[in-house]
Amino acid sequence: MATQEIPTTGREWHLAARPAGRPVPSDFALVEAPVRQPGPGEILVRNAYLSVDPYMRGRMNDVKSYVPPFAIGAAMDGGAVGYVVASAAEGFEVGDAVLHGLGWREYATLPAAQSVKVDPELAPLSYYLGVLGMPGLTAYAGLLEVASFAEGDTVFVSGAAGAVGSLVGQIARLKGAARVIGSAGSADKVAKLVDDYGFDAAFNYKDAPVAEQLAAAAPDGIDVYFDNVGGDHLEAAIASLNPHGRVTLCGAIAQYNDTSAPAAPRNLAAAIGKRLRLQGMLVRDHAALQPQFVAEIAGWLKDGSLRYDETVVEGVENTAEAFLGLLRGDNTGKMVVKL
Repeated sequence: MATQEIPTTGREWHLAARPAGRPVPSDFALVEAPVRQPGPGEILVRNAYLSVDPYMRGRMNDVKSYVPPFAIGAAMDGGAVGYVVASAAEGFEVGDAVLHGLGWREYATLPAAQSVKVDPELAPLSYYLGVLGMPGLTAYAGLLEVASFAEGDTVFVSGAAGAVGSLVGQIARLKGAARVIGSAGSADKVAKLVDDYGFDAAFNYKDAPVAEQLAAAAPDGIDVYFDNVGGDHLEAAIASLNPHGRVTLCGAIAQYNDTSAPAAPRNLAAAIGKRLRLQGMLVRDHAALQPQFVAEIAGWLKDGSLRYDETVVEGVENTAEAFLGLLRGDNTGKMVVKL
């Protein structure tokens, strides 16, 4: 078994309590845990970057969903990239860079089959958690496959300065959208959408009712809505969608911390007369697009036609705070933790 010197313990984050509404720091606990040497077919990875993502909030509730909830008093998990420091698996050597699902910790021991080798020469390692990873494929598949985007469509994206939304708008522009509109939660983010990402229009949803601002930004209506927010954004989009419009239901961050039913949308019946299509998506259903997605996105990154931003938080001890910051909207682009 190939190895390099490694410590006997490492730090990992546990869920200490199930949040009631918005999570607080005391819902999380950073603990020392033994580092297990790999058994046959396994690798030990020293994580270099951890991902924090909105979907993780749902896993903190004890409810049945498409992915099991986090267990109280056990290590949480999520996307991570790092370097192999011990290998008992054929085809994996010490020093290989890999993408895997055991984040929220410094060291991870896992079956090599549950990891994917990545090339740190092709792109910075953290990009495999964002633009070349799950958020990137979510944007790509959600726009092109789920929403059946067509050249000439007018596209509205909520949460448009986040990891997924910022890519949706740019991919729509690169694929020939007639108009791309985004909403975000600060003046700086709104400016970034237009100045850096090439959106045709953007607005701060805190400035005035979303429906009013969207109607002003899209006087001829919209054809596609990529929903990362839910609530009043979805209601506004339904009002602005043209007949046969399509909605990708990707996230609902506006209501993740709610303890009561959302007040909106109240106009879902309009979907009947407009013959709208509202479709939920899980990125794992679109794995077949991965080669096409990586090739096209990597090309756009290389020639500079696609911009990508990260918000990097330093230190495993700050992972929970990074997650709380994500829920507050502190990030521009993908939020990652650098170890």
